Amino acid sequence: MFINTTYLIFMLPALILSLICQFMVKTTYAKYDKVGNSRRMTGAEAAQRVLKSGGVFDVSIDKIGGTLTDHFDPGSKAINLSAAVHDKSTISSVGIAAHEAGHAIQHDVGYAPIKLRTALVPVCNIGSQIGPWLIIIGLILGIGQLYYVGLIGFSAVALFQIVTLPVEFNASRRAMEALESTGVLSDDELKGARRVLTAAAMTYVAALVTSIMQILYYVSLSKKRR
Repeated sequence: MFINTTYLIFMLPALILSLICQFMVKTTYAKYDKVGNSRRMTGAEAAQRVLKSGGVFDVSIDKIGGTLTDHFDPGSKAINLSAAVHDKSTISSVGIAAHEAGHAIQHDVGYAPIKLRTALVPVCNIGSQIGPWLIIIGLILGIGQLYYVGLIGFSAVALFQIVTLPVEFNASRRAMEALESTGVLSDDELKGARRVLTAAAMTYVAALVTSIMQILYYVSLSKKRR
């Protein structure tokens, strides 16, 4: 009962925040996905324009399946855009495509936080998979060292998400500056694109809050055991 109640106390607020952020993303995206841009420029074309403005000419723009699956793959140097973003000429599609182009520019210029985030990926993957198990086993068996190793490992997830925040906000800033300087979107359209990207960024904030609350939950279990 203690574990269940404590878990709810820590994680329910984080869950509510995550649901709110997901709702914001879906509704904001849907709203501006119905509004065409005055230049009738598709997401793929906008991404190409942003890349050009940043002096990046060796990144491809590919179409992939799914919805809101858009991402930049530094390994293949490809901006992968969902069909709705790649082909449509809406404010949402242009904003999202430009954001992914912003990530490509970050890699090209050697933006320090994105280098750090890339380096943290394997550590984060290991910590998220085995950290909770080490914590639980350490608590059950009363092995403090095992518990702390697991807690440190899982904390790598929060560190990864902390580093992710400036990466995402910077990519959006680069995107918005490029869309404005190249005249892809008008002033009113820029406001809409900014709302779409801000809503998307909040999901990363929610993920960080969730990880922090989960860490605090594990700490509270250790104190209870004592």
